[in-house]
Amino acid sequence: MINAITLLRNIGIFDTVSGGANIPLMRLTLVYAENGRGKTTFAAIMRSLATGDPLPIAERRRLAAQHPPHIVVDCSGGPPPAMFQNGAWNRTLSNMVIFDDQFVDQNIYSGLTVASEHRHNLHELILGSQMVALNQTLKQLVDGIEAHNTALRSKAAAIPANERGTMSVDDFCALPMQAGINDAIQAAERSLAAAREQDPIRNTSTFASLVLPSFDITEIDQVLEQDLPTLDTIAAERVKDHLATLGQDAETWVADGMERIPGIPEGQADTVCPFCAQGMQDSPVLNHYRAYFSQEYATLKRAVTTALASVNRTHSSEVTTTFERAVQVTGELRQFWARFCDIPDIRFDTAAIVSQWQSARDVVATALASKQAAPLDRMTLTDVARGTIAAYEASRQTVIDLNQALQDANIRIQQVKQQAATANTGALSASLERLKAIRDRHTAATDALCMDYLKEKAAKAATEAQRDQTRAVLDQYKTGAFPACQDAVNAYLNRFNAGFTLGDVCSANTRGGPTCTYNVVINNTSISVGGGTPGPGTPSFRNTLSAGDRNTLALAFFLASLDQDPGLADKVVVIDDPISSMDEHRALTTVQEIRRLAQRASQVIVLSHSKPFLCSIWEGANQTLRAALQVTRDTVGSTINEWDVNQDCVTEHDRRHTLLREYMHNNTGNTREVAHAIRPSLEAFMRVACPEHFPPGTMLGIFRGLCEQRIGTAQEILDAATTQELRDLIEYANRFHHDTNPAWETVVINDGELRGFVRRTLAFAKR
Repeated sequence: MINAITLLRNIGIFDTVSGGANIPLMRLTLVYAENGRGKTTFAAIMRSLATGDPLPIAERRRLAAQHPPHIVVDCSGGPPPAMFQNGAWNRTLSNMVIFDDQFVDQNIYSGLTVASEHRHNLHELILGSQMVALNQTLKQLVDGIEAHNTALRSKAAAIPANERGTMSVDDFCALPMQAGINDAIQAAERSLAAAREQDPIRNTSTFASLVLPSFDITEIDQVLEQDLPTLDTIAAERVKDHLATLGQDAETWVADGMERIPGIPEGQADTVCPFCAQGMQDSPVLNHYRAYFSQEYATLKRAVTTALASVNRTHSSEVTTTFERAVQVTGELRQFWARFCDIPDIRFDTAAIVSQWQSARDVVATALASKQAAPLDRMTLTDVARGTIAAYEASRQTVIDLNQALQDANIRIQQVKQQAATANTGALSASLERLKAIRDRHTAATDALCMDYLKEKAAKAATEAQRDQTRAVLDQYKTGAFPACQDAVNAYLNRFNAGFTLGDVCSANTRGGPTCTYNVVINNTSISVGGGTPGPGTPSFRNTLSAGDRNTLALAFFLASLDQDPGLADKVVVIDDPISSMDEHRALTTVQEIRRLAQRASQVIVLSHSKPFLCSIWEGANQTLRAALQVTRDTVGSTINEWDVNQDCVTEHDRRHTLLREYMHNNTGNTREVAHAIRPSLEAFMRVACPEHFPPGTMLGIFRGLCEQRIGTAQEILDAATTQELRDLIEYANRFHHDTNPAWETVVINDGELRGFVRRTLAFAKR
C-alpha cells in the first residue's frame, strides 16, 4: 500500500514538492488534476515503482533541471521508504497494477490498430501474473532445451567420428561394456577373414602329426645285459682266452665256422674239421666251442643284431629328414591357420632336436655294436649315454605335447571350415565394426566424452519433462481462463451498455510466441481481431469501434484481468482517467465498478481531470477508508495539496437550498440572493420529481400550465392543491428574476413576506 507521496523532485512539472508527505493515502485515494498538471507523470512514477524500470522517470526528467529526478514514496515493504535516486530505486512495489494510456497502448491497441504485440501482451494479461510467471518458466525451459541441443551438438562433435563409424552418437554412447572385447574382436576378424578366403580354407589341410621315434631303454638294456647262463664258466674262460689269440673278430669268425661243422653222424666216432680235413675228436676246445656257440648263442646274437638293425632303421637319416620336412610343413600350415583361429606356437629348435636325436641314436648304436662284437659280455648303457637319450626324450615329449595341441587346433580348424562355408561377409563385417565400436566406446578418453554427452542428454530429458509438465498446466489453465475472460469482459461491456461483445477469445501459438485472438461482435456479426491487415472497405477494429468503445473495451479487459487475479486482495490498483473518451452514460457504471474494486483490492488510486466523476466515487465510498488530494498550479510547476472533495461535491442546487435553510433558521444571508434562489430551487426539485414532464430546457411556467390542464384527468401530474401552491410560489419568485421582471434588482423585499415564501418553498420540496 502507498501511504504518502513524500517527495517529488525534478520530474515532469514537479520541481520540489514535499507537501504530499503530510497527506495520508487511504484504501481509496482520489487524485484530481487538470490536464497538463502531472497526472501522467504520477502514473509513470507508479509504473516505475512497480517494475523497477527507471525509463518512465528518466523520460520525464524536469527540463532544464540541474539535478536528476529524486522521488521518495512511503509504501509497504519498508522501512526505508521507496526512493528513486541516481537513476534507480532502492526497492520496488511489485504488487501494483496500473491502468493508463500506456496499459492500453501495450496491451489493447495503439491508435486504431491491434498489432501482434498487443495480442501477445493481452495473452499474458489474461493469464495473470502467476501463469505469466509459469509461461516465462516454460519459455526458459524451451530456451534451456535449445541450449541443451547446442551443447549436445558440441559434445557429439567431440566424440571421434572414426571410432563410432556409421553409428549415431546416441547408439554409440549406449553401447554396453563387454568383457573380453579384444578376444571377441580377434575372433570376429578371423571369422571375417575366413569368410573372405573360403576356397583356400576349404583346400588347405589340417595338421598331421609330427613323428619322433623313441628309444626303448628297457629293451636295449635287456639286450645288452643278456648272456648264456648255461655256459660253464671255465669253458667260457678258456674259449675267450683262445679267441683272444686269434685276433680281431675272432669270435665272429669262429662262430661262423662252428655252423659249418656238421654234427657227429650216427655210427661215426669222429668229426672232420672243415678247414683242414683232420679229425677233431682229440681237440681240447671243440667241445667248449660247441657249448659256447650253441643255439642260445645264435639267438643272442640275432637279438643283438635285430636290436641294432631296428635302431638303424627306426632312427635312420631318412626318418630324420622326414621329421624336419614335417616340421617345416607344420610351420607353413600354422602361418596360414593362425589367421583364423588359435594355433599353438612351434617353440622348439628342430636342428637341436635332430642333433639330440642323432646323438642318442649314436650312443645306442655304439652300445649295441659293442654287444654284437662280444655277445656273451654283459653290458649296460653308460650314464652319459642315458643322459643323451633322456635329453632327446624330453625334446620328444615336447613334440608329443605339440601334436596334442595341433590335434585340438584341428578341431577348431574344422569349425572354421564349416563356418566359412556358410558365412555372411556383410553380417560378419557389421558385427566386427560393432565390436570395435564397443572397444573404442569404453576407452578412458572416449568414455569420458560419452558420459559427458549422456549426462547432457539426461539433463535435456529432464528439462523436456519439466517443459511438458509446465505446458500441460498452462494448457489446462488456458482451457478455462480464456472463456472465463470472455465472459467477464462481456459482463463489463454489458454493464457499460457498450453495444458490442467479444467472441472466440482464445489462445493461439504463433512463430512469435503465444498470442490472444478474439472477435468483436456487433449486430451478431463477428469482426476478427487477429493477425493480418484488413483490406480497404472491410469491417475491422479500426472502423467499427468509436474512441469511447475502444477505451471501454480496454477498461473491461483491465477489470476482467483483476477479477481473475487470485492476489487481488494484496494489489495496489492505479487508474488514470478511466472515462477518457467515454460516453457520459458510462461514467456512472465506471464509478460503481471502481467502488466495488476498492472493496476487493488492497488500495485503489484514481486519477482524473473530472471533478464530478471523482466526486461521484467519493460520495458512495466508505468515509473511513477514503482520501483525496489534488495537483494544483504552483508558480511555474505543480504541487500536491489535500483536496476537500465535499466542498466540490456541493452543487448549485445544494448551495441554494443551504442558503434558504440558513435564512429560515438562522436569519443569515443576503435577502435578495435568498429571494432569487427560490425559483431555481423549485426548478431543480421538479426536474427530479417529474423528469418526464419537466425535461431540461422546459420553462417552469409552461410546466405549471400543463399541470393545471391535467388536474382531475388520468394524466394528472400534480393535484389541484399542489398545483395552486406551485402557482403561488412561482408568482412570488418571478418578481426576482430578470426574465420575468426587468426591475428585479430594485424590488423592495419584505423580510416577513420573504420568510413565509422561503418556508413554503422548503416545505414544497419535501412533498
